[in-house]
Amino acid sequence: MPDKVYNTLFLCTGNSARSILAEAILNRIGEGRFRAFSAGSHPTGEVNPMALEVLGERGYELSSLRSKSWEEFAAPEAPQLDFVFTVCDDAAGEACPLWPGQPVTAHWGLQDPAALEGPPEERRRAFRRAYVVVERRIELFAQLGVEALEGRSLQSQLEAIGKAQPGGVG
Repeated sequence: MPDKVYNTLFLCTGNSARSILAEAILNRIGEGRFRAFSAGSHPTGEVNPMALEVLGERGYELSSLRSKSWEEFAAPEAPQLDFVFTVCDDAAGEACPLWPGQPVTAHWGLQDPAALEGPPEERRRAFRRAYVVVERRIELFAQLGVEALEGRSLQSQLEAIGKAQPGGVG
């Protein structure tokens, strides 16, 4: 019998950067144990080019990444979600749709690299920093055992992961 695959949705307002990074990273790190999606409450309709650049530098497949509405995941035919993470403070404060499957939710807030104005290299650094923070949080999440993913202490563990910062990034 195959192991359970945990459907995970990352939410942000625009679904152009942070949530896209998280979707790509978990799909790679999760190695079939997790299936990640991303969406936005007010999607921009396009993935930020610098998010694609950072993922491309690391060899990610980019063709399936797209900015989409969270309404896709509230529809009856949507995948049953096990986890929903907000990665921006705005999305965390919004009234979310009812998700199929009553997923466990947590807030993993992260500064928006797409909101930074300035020279391109400074903006690239912000995207690279965001990538590192998201990657670290997802590594911690993916290392949780099945007993933790389905246990009572899960909520506090997920909230702690949302505060995790890699060394030297802050």
